[in-house]
Amino acid sequence: MSNKDIKENISNLSFEEALEELENITQSFEDGDSTLEDAVNLYNKGVLLKKHCEQKLKEAKKKIDEVKINKEDSIEKK
Repeated sequence: MSNKDIKENISNLSFEEALEELENITQSFEDGDSTLEDAVNLYNKGVLLKKHCEQKLKEAKKKIDEVKINKEDSIEKK
């Protein structure tokens, strides 16, 4: 799978799905059952997954920051 295909697939993942894939990659490294080539490919995919998760967290924080609670405990958008 090309790097472009991997990026496209990752962009369609939710935060939770991407995090689960990162955990699977970590487990694969801990098990030590990958070839060098597979390990490099998994590392590259892990970097892309990490960036995707960071972006999802930034988007969530931005949405939270845009919400304001007024004196009547009603939610307002800033």
